[in-house]
Amino acid sequence: MRSNIVLDDELVAEAFKVSDAKTKRQLIHEALRELIAQRRRMDLRELRGTDGIALDYDHSTS
Repeated sequence: MRSNIVLDDELVAEAFKVSDAKTKRQLIHEALRELIAQRRRMDLRELRGTDGIALDYDHSTS
């Protein structure tokens, strides 16, 4: 999908500093993938009281 958007130059410059992207297109794709992954991750606090976290789990024995 083609789109013309106005980007904040300072945000783009900062994003390039923390990314391996070589082009703005790569940078935007990376940012979108990161956003999607972050939003899909379940907040660990939501697992409290479920079978997701064992209250007696001892990490030192793993």
